[in-house]
Amino acid sequence: MTNKKTAKTNALAPTVTQQQAEEAIRTLLRWSGEDPEREGLRDTPKRVVRAYRDWFSGYLSDPADYLRRTFEEVEGYDEMIVLRDIEFESHCEHHMAPIIGRAHVGYLPTNKVVGISKLARVVDGYARRFQVQEKLTAQIARCIDEVLKPRGVGVVIDAVHQCMTTRGVHKRGVSMVTSKMLGDFREDARTRAEFLRFIDGME
Repeated sequence: MTNKKTAKTNALAPTVTQQQAEEAIRTLLRWSGEDPEREGLRDTPKRVVRAYRDWFSGYLSDPADYLRRTFEEVEGYDEMIVLRDIEFESHCEHHMAPIIGRAHVGYLPTNKVVGISKLARVVDGYARRFQVQEKLTAQIARCIDEVLKPRGVGVVIDAVHQCMTTRGVHKRGVSMVTSKMLGDFREDARTRAEFLRFIDGME
């Protein structure tokens, strides 16, 4: 019996089998000058394919689904909610190299809130795909805005791109910061400043 996860996987890549994916890894090993049949590399193709299933599991989910269960019994709470330092791992779609960083997410609820773990799951849902940081930032903000319909959303991401630190210009100790502000976070300077103060740490 085909389970839901397998069905989604097949729908995403209907012409690619496990064997073909493993053979692609063997081809890369040979291209790099290695022998994929030597003892240390014999099981590497299987390991890499398993790793890819984990790294790119975001393609198997709709991050919006995580936000559909909300809570309204919050005694009329309508002030800012901020979840800081959400660690994530992603991969650059240009070089397939890791992007390691932290996301900070805030929103101004209307009449409902969502469990904070769901905000982290939204970040992971988009991060576990091939990405560019600008798109990742916008996708997270847009998802929260469209599903929760808050008065405003703010997302800031600070990440290190290994396509820059381990190749090319080889510049270490450099991180990239992107932000996306919607609603009151974009239109009201005081709201935006409050959010940025929260993610910098409370005095």
